[in-house]
Amino acid sequence: MNIQERLLEAMKVAMKAKDSLRLNTIRMARTALKNAEIEVRHELDEAAAIKVLSTLVKQRREAADAYRETRPELAEKEELELAVLQEFLPAQLSEAELEALVVKAITESGASSMKDMGAVMKLVTPQTTGRADGKMVSELVRKQLVA
Repeated sequence: MNIQERLLEAMKVAMKAKDSLRLNTIRMARTALKNAEIEVRHELDEAAAIKVLSTLVKQRREAADAYRETRPELAEKEELELAVLQEFLPAQLSEAELEALVVKAITESGASSMKDMGAVMKLVTPQTTGRADGKMVSELVRKQLVA
């Protein structure tokens, strides 16, 4: 079952359970996917759907961080939406798995300094899309290249 089918099923369950937060989050995700399909003028494949959902997750994470100091109730709402969205993404990579991918990419690309960060990121990003936060990947690459 692909992401869009899973979203549809989860939406039906949320409607029956009268879970408004979950229902609204799923509807928002389905709308974002539909808008992306309209933009590219064909049905999205699984990788493209994961990319769209990853963008939504990133937006929720950044909004929660921005609200944390001044509006904790909005930060909590964003975090709850984030949890719902992450259910539809592939399992997140652990920090150890990420570090192993980064080290492998550094050796493959022959990177030795911060100037080579782009080459390393080019190898790591396709493997981590939807499975890890890009900011965390970037920080790990930076840490490995400086060390």
